[in-house]
Amino acid sequence: MSLIHDDHPDLAALIGEGRVVAYFGYGSLVNRRTLRTRFLGIRRAEAAGWRRFWLPRPQPVPALLSVRPAKDFVIQGVIVYDLADHLPLVDEREAGYMRRVVTADRIAVENPVAGNVPLFIYEASADDETASEAGAFILQSYLDAVMQGFHALYGRVGLERFVEETEGFRTAVLQDRHAPRYPRPVELEEGEAALFDTLVSARGATHLPPA
Repeated sequence: MSLIHDDHPDLAALIGEGRVVAYFGYGSLVNRRTLRTRFLGIRRAEAAGWRRFWLPRPQPVPALLSVRPAKDFVIQGVIVYDLADHLPLVDEREAGYMRRVVTADRIAVENPVAGNVPLFIYEASADDETASEAGAFILQSYLDAVMQGFHALYGRVGLERFVEETEGFRTAVLQDRHAPRYPRPVELEEGEAALFDTLVSARGATHLPPA
């Protein structure tokens, strides 16, 4: 497959200077329209040993996607190459998650860059309950951003895999698509809204009109 986005022209030089880090994205980071730092490169990737799930947050905060250790699972996503100086901004964006160091043997990267780049993943505790268990809701505007990213990178098959393999979908999806509460909303392409709604409904989600 071709690159998702052209690399920054100085990527190789910055790696040589030790100024680059990489982190595995499995939710909204998969959609490059949501990235707010000027990333250096982005690649399709798979991470072995984690499973994606909807993590409930203290009410009235909506559930967000996270991952937790799961020995026999492999999840699709992206590797984002970024400046090490930007890592505090990414930590702020991923507040509530634990940033973990990942060994290279657990991440399969399409067209990986040459050089030694520290790898990270943001994860939750293995003991955390899912959104469906806690009765937490999901923002449709956030879900749209995530699903559009998987649809663009992995096609219909990859999108269906995301929905099927993510735990916690049996909960309410707040229909905020036309007045997004998610701070990095995306504009959907023709047919995406109907496709996304059909897939999550089949997975057990219920749609909740905004108050």
